[in-house]
Amino acid sequence: MVFPERKMPGVCWVFLLLLLFAHICDGFYLPGSYMHTYSTKDTIFAKVNSLTSIETELPFSYYSLPYCKPLGGVKKSAENLGELLMGDQIDNSPYRFRMNVNESLYLCTTSPLNEHEVKLLKQRTRGLYQVNMILDNLPVMRIAKQNGVNIQWTGFPVGYSPPNSNDDYIINHLKFKVLVHEYEGSGVEIIGTGEDGMAVFPKADKKKASGFEIVGFEVVPCSVKYDPKAMTKLHMYDKVSSVNCPLGLGKSQLIREQERISFTYEVEFVKSDIRWPSRWDAYLKMEGARVHWFSILNSLMVITFLAGIVFVIFLRTVRRDLTRYEELDKEAQAQMNEELSGWKLVVGDVFREPDCPKLLCVMIGDGVQIMGMAAVTIVFAAFGFMSPASRGMLLTGMIILYLFLGIVAGYVAVRLWRTLKGTSEGWRSVSWSVACFFPGIVFVILTVLNFILWGSKSTGAIPISLYFVLLSLWFCISVPLTLIGGFIGTRAEAIQYPVRTNQIPREIPARKYPSWLLVLGAGTLPFGTLFIELFFILSSIWLGRFYYVFGFLLIVLLLLITVCAEVSVVLTYMHLCVEDWRWWWKAFFASGSVSLYVFLYSINYLVFDLQSLSGPVSAILYLGYSMIMAIAIMLSTGTIGFITSFYFVHYLFSSVKID
Repeated sequence: MVFPERKMPGVCWVFLLLLLFAHICDGFYLPGSYMHTYSTKDTIFAKVNSLTSIETELPFSYYSLPYCKPLGGVKKSAENLGELLMGDQIDNSPYRFRMNVNESLYLCTTSPLNEHEVKLLKQRTRGLYQVNMILDNLPVMRIAKQNGVNIQWTGFPVGYSPPNSNDDYIINHLKFKVLVHEYEGSGVEIIGTGEDGMAVFPKADKKKASGFEIVGFEVVPCSVKYDPKAMTKLHMYDKVSSVNCPLGLGKSQLIREQERISFTYEVEFVKSDIRWPSRWDAYLKMEGARVHWFSILNSLMVITFLAGIVFVIFLRTVRRDLTRYEELDKEAQAQMNEELSGWKLVVGDVFREPDCPKLLCVMIGDGVQIMGMAAVTIVFAAFGFMSPASRGMLLTGMIILYLFLGIVAGYVAVRLWRTLKGTSEGWRSVSWSVACFFPGIVFVILTVLNFILWGSKSTGAIPISLYFVLLSLWFCISVPLTLIGGFIGTRAEAIQYPVRTNQIPREIPARKYPSWLLVLGAGTLPFGTLFIELFFILSSIWLGRFYYVFGFLLIVLLLLITVCAEVSVVLTYMHLCVEDWRWWWKAFFASGSVSLYVFLYSINYLVFDLQSLSGPVSAILYLGYSMIMAIAIMLSTGTIGFITSFYFVHYLFSSVKID
């Protein structure tokens, strides 16, 4: 029996694709959408991340120091691509918590410290290294008082060095305070994913969902001198007496050879009114909101000023000239053609092929790819799809977006190549160059930095296996998609120029000052739009702070795109008015020159705001990553300026009827 074929509605296909996407996406997290509830006396183990320092920016493994290890041995947690690239190394730890059980416990006593261990501990202490611990996906927070003001830090120091002293003391006792919120199933279905995978609590199972949620994780670190003979008689998780922190230097544990260090900790559970969706608020407190708004208002003033100039160009100058020109009869037009001045004189040269056309196409293609990646990532982050709870997700998402946007980059570059050359010949070379230009630069810089990190034995070094993964993603996904995009570009219709190009190029009049000065100066306006937000971004990267004001960043991105477009149009028109028809590269660098100011500002930030950063290795790492950022900004902002100027020039000369 043959059944008639029924076509599946489009909505069903979309639903199936969404289900498939949800199935393959592991680690996606929306703040407040997934929670883990615990019953009283449930056991929870904390995890430890890499040791980090704002002074060296070289992360190291937690177990590179003589800390206590778990009974079952050290086991690494599964890490995504972004975490590996950021140098995160998350391991299990012996720190055990039992829900709502307040206790003070012994962990272990080390063997006598040898010279190498003492040297390492002293280096990490004086390098201001922090221990980063995680409980239920929340990083531990330490509250310190400076000048009577409470300052929040994530992590706690390896040790401390008293001023005017050569002695160093290790932090070997931790007083944890775990904030818990009692959750009673509300009958609302909770669907989401978190660090431990998929969680679904249907309405019928609301009793199972009841329990306690961890909504805060704080620590008070201190150093305690124990009697090693008495402590070695204890076993892990035996109870010990509580400690009142802080203690005097005479009662603190000194770091020196042959010392045996005992590690202990206390746990106190405190009920809190903080609800699950708000548990990250303490980490994401938006400081300097007024500064953000000041930056945005400042940018709006710049945009209004530039928009006024563009308005004058279009309505007063261009429109007036074109209207007057079109009202003349043919004889008057012919007479006027002989008396033309300004931009109308370069009508036969304005679309002449620029210098290095292939490089221009490649840079425009890469710029489209980078800008698309940045825009989509910031939009998703602004709407809450990139939670800080999902470490590395932001970087992973950016890499995946960049890979798949290769098809757009190939299409744009090859279509521009066809427009410039009038033929598709050589499109494969252009596509290959697009796929290899920016990734190649990044790969070379990262390789040099990686050798430095390898030499320092830092966990920030990219493993060889990850190198092969990145190369596979590059050549197995990005390159083929870019070639496919290029092939589609050969089938797309080339953009037709509105006027013919003369065979003999017109001589450009001499100028009193070089045009590149104007191009470089134009970059100050886009830089004025983003430099305040740039300060917050650099602080989050290099000072270990959370950056989560993506709403502001989205507004700044829109303002930046607008300013880049306006600056490039104004500068292009100014060059055409002085009979300079070589506008292609000038339009690109008019907005792309903002990257020079970004790099100079990064150096300024290194000298004046990162004074704690020490050593040539740290400075080289900082400058290397800043160089990658500056190149990406140049390609993306330059592309915005060029595309806007191209369509401006096309529109301008499409109304001219000069034969």
